[in-house]
Amino acid sequence: MSFELPKLPYAQDALEPHISAETLGFHHGKHHNAYVTNLNGLVEGTEFEGKSLEQIMIATAGKSDKAGIFNNAAQVWNHTFYWHSMSPNGGGEPTGELAEKIKADFGSFSDFVDAFKKAGATQFGSGWAWLVVGKDGKLDVVKTPNAECPLTDGLKPLLTMDVWEHAYYLDYQNRRPDYIDTFLGKLVNWQFAATNYSAATS
Repeated sequence: MSFELPKLPYAQDALEPHISAETLGFHHGKHHNAYVTNLNGLVEGTEFEGKSLEQIMIATAGKSDKAGIFNNAAQVWNHTFYWHSMSPNGGGEPTGELAEKIKADFGSFSDFVDAFKKAGATQFGSGWAWLVVGKDGKLDVVKTPNAECPLTDGLKPLLTMDVWEHAYYLDYQNRRPDYIDTFLGKLVNWQFAATNYSAATS
């Protein structure tokens, strides 16, 4: 059974004016779709055929001879996770258990924001910024280059922000910090993060 491009969890224009329908059209319809197509071609007839994305990622992470398979599988997973990390009614601050955990582990929500912004802004070249549950059970902010995903390091992702240029360039050009501000202020889906936190700690 081959992998398929998952549908966006909202309409293509639902994130406007913060992320344009044109950006989502290219990002989801072209970039994400290309990773799906490439992955299907790479795993056909191999031991990875029929495996889940997570199984493929864990089995191929760090193996130079499997880099093509890993990169495409991880990008399919990362992008699907990213779409759900945003919401048309997103932004603001989390509530409930996750909000308390952020305050406990970062000192304050403001300190989390600073850490997340720094991770996104200082990721050189292409990559991702993540809020994760670490192996010690504490929340942490990490950044990963290219297709890398915290999942393969035993961390539990709660949300992610794509900082590849194709995620924001049509709307923000070289102003990555403005895109990051908008992601946190207007787009981040705290309900998705809270659901992931509950699953990670149950």
